[in-house]
Amino acid sequence: MKKMIAMLALCLASAGAFAQSVEMPATASPRVERAMQQLQARFASANTTHDGKLTREQAAAGMPRVASYFDQIDTQRNGYVTLPEIEAFMGQKMMSR
Repeated sequence: MKKMIAMLALCLASAGAFAQSVEMPATASPRVERAMQQLQARFASANTTHDGKLTREQAAAGMPRVASYFDQIDTQRNGYVTLPEIEAFMGQKMMSR
């Protein structure tokens, strides 16, 4: 749990604004839920085109930690990352520790 929160905190070192909705597991702690809401807000703020996709440039400007892992998150090599891809990457990083 602490590792998950730490990983989320790394992604949250950016700006904030409005949130996109992502379903939270029913068993998520309030702390994890709050962190996920912040991640969603950071993503929405960085997503200046409001298309649900962050380009490398958008990530660099609004979510620098995501930008530093951009190539690892963009597994399909399509030039952008989505919120579910970021969340999946974070989950993989947590499981590998």
